[in-house]
Amino acid sequence: MSAAPASAETILGAMATAYGYNADLNSARAGVRVADENVPIAKGGMRPRISATSTAAGTSVRRDFDNDLGVSTRTDTGSLSIDFGVKIDQTLFDGFQTRNNVAAAKSNVFASQASLTNTEQNTLFNAGTVYMDVLRDRQLVTLRSRNLQFLQEQVRSARARFDVGESTRTDVSQAQASLSQAQAALYLARSNLAVSEATYRQIVGRTPGELKPTAPLTRKLPGSLSTAIAIALNNHPAIKANRHLVDSASFTVKAREGAFLPQVGASASLTQEFANIDVQNAPGSSGDRDTLTGTIGATVTVPIYQGGVASAQTRQAKEQLGQARINVDVTIDQVRANAIAAWNQYVAAREAISAGLDLISAQTLALNGVVEERNVGQRTTLDVLDAQSALITAQVTQVSAERDAVVASLGILSATGQLTAEGLGLGVKRHDPDEHLNAVKDAWYGLRTPDGR
Repeated sequence: MSAAPASAETILGAMATAYGYNADLNSARAGVRVADENVPIAKGGMRPRISATSTAAGTSVRRDFDNDLGVSTRTDTGSLSIDFGVKIDQTLFDGFQTRNNVAAAKSNVFASQASLTNTEQNTLFNAGTVYMDVLRDRQLVTLRSRNLQFLQEQVRSARARFDVGESTRTDVSQAQASLSQAQAALYLARSNLAVSEATYRQIVGRTPGELKPTAPLTRKLPGSLSTAIAIALNNHPAIKANRHLVDSASFTVKAREGAFLPQVGASASLTQEFANIDVQNAPGSSGDRDTLTGTIGATVTVPIYQGGVASAQTRQAKEQLGQARINVDVTIDQVRANAIAAWNQYVAAREAISAGLDLISAQTLALNGVVEERNVGQRTTLDVLDAQSALITAQVTQVSAERDAVVASLGILSATGQLTAEGLGLGVKRHDPDEHLNAVKDAWYGLRTPDGR
């Protein structure tokens, strides 16, 4: 790969930028904060419920009365009452449902954090991959441009030789056909470069400038495939996430079973009533009345039959637990397969690079020899075109192999759970998901998020 200015972007710099600005990664971080709130939600099951009430009511009653003496009387009664009350409900025992729901919520948080690490790995892998894609495609545009210039010269040479009778019209046509193919290949290379640069902007968060060529990230690569597999199975965040989901599902089963245990609750209320009664034509019957009422009590509820809902929910939770355990095995198999694939891709790319260097050297010598032989009439224009085609193919293959080796090294780091900002030493402020969890897990009230929204 060609040299780049000292101020050029590095692959680790692109990853660091993506770590801070990538939209998918920031969305995943927000998802973890959403999961954090399930912890205080679950804890609310054993917290008091306090409510205040106020009621105002007015009544008007008219009574007409005729006695045996034929005397009619009318009484109008009006009343206005206002009351204020406070009520507290407290769950004392809920069959351990709250305790298990809290444990399940925490396990879900841990799973979300592990999934976030996996998303971080994917983001950094994608950033590194698209970095190498841009480098590769820029080099391919350069190679295709040089090839086009070479073939333009071959067309001019073939026409000149045809004009003096040293070549045939077929030679000119063959050179022109190769030139047309080279033009199409250059257009395609430029199109691929535009796509790669757009993808770079999407993943990294800015348009690529000068990019510094890089070698495979070998510093933290395992020494062997067996070591890579062992590290992957022990360290990969996707496996950790699914194991936490097993814990969460296990606690959910216990919470569902708690619905069959007795439920105990207590309540207390205090109500102040103010009433005014006005009775016309009945002296002494009007006046004000103040009433203060306090109530305290406890309730024990023993579930006997709940329509089959609680039973179905318990069975459902057990099936979800079984599914979560299967998902762990599935993820382990996937991680192992990814580690093996990345390792073999890396080995193949390194071998291709080594072989490609020798091939390019040989093809360059061959092309130069064929051109010289053509100039003295020992080779045809077609021989030159074939030699140039073989050389450009070798150069394109070499550029792709160099890209593949770097991407495969990133794949090994990702498969072994090491492709993180901390693992790569990116020098960025690390996002700590525990900060938000610690800020909200014991919160009793408050509408604002920890960052002030």
